[in-house]
Amino acid sequence: MDFSLIETMRWEPGDGLLRVDQHLRRLSRSADALGFRQPPADTLKQLQAATAASETPLRVRLVMTYRGKIEITTTPFTPLPADTLWRIRVARTTLPSDDPTYRHKTSRRELYEAARAEFTPEEADEVLLLNERGEVCEGTITNVFVEQPDGSLLTPALSSGLLPGILRADLIREGRAKSQVLRLADLDNRRFFVGNSLRGLIPAELVAQAARLEVAVEAPRPAARAAKMARAGR
Repeated sequence: MDFSLIETMRWEPGDGLLRVDQHLRRLSRSADALGFRQPPADTLKQLQAATAASETPLRVRLVMTYRGKIEITTTPFTPLPADTLWRIRVARTTLPSDDPTYRHKTSRRELYEAARAEFTPEEADEVLLLNERGEVCEGTITNVFVEQPDGSLLTPALSSGLLPGILRADLIREGRAKSQVLRLADLDNRRFFVGNSLRGLIPAELVAQAARLEVAVEAPRPAARAAKMARAGR
């Protein structure tokens, strides 16, 4: 297998690893779906050992190979300032809605990297990807959430082709968000957020830009075995 599974978590003094159970369940589901070995039985203990000596917040990254070998790295984590507002632009690169491997967090990042490379950090804090039908999918590292008049959130449907993020799943389970197919027009003049399990919800604004091309980068197709295993696991 030419790619690995990834989980990115946040560790806080006093709270430990945030949403760790959800992250490990997703890792296990992805392993089943893509034909990987299951994570080692002591994965949680390894995560706890990797963070035990810290006294400040950490970004914790777990990478697991096809054979179930895991590697854990930690780096200092600094939360965003309370008044943060991310500028969002829309990529010409699109995500294929019919490729189920993009519903798992893996090291296959070519499309996300291509989308991010369309804009400099000065031009955009995050870049939004659509699918081949023009439906909103996700950011390169975040899910998307559009606020409704009653304060609830809408987030793109899995049928559009996107990673079901841990924060997204939590908000849906808590009744604070629901999923439906969204288009760029649904973001016009609406308060919206991008977010992930590491950083939480981040207020965002869509930066006006020239009309985008519907398809600029063709999605790389997964290896035949990976595609077969992914479809079998759904």
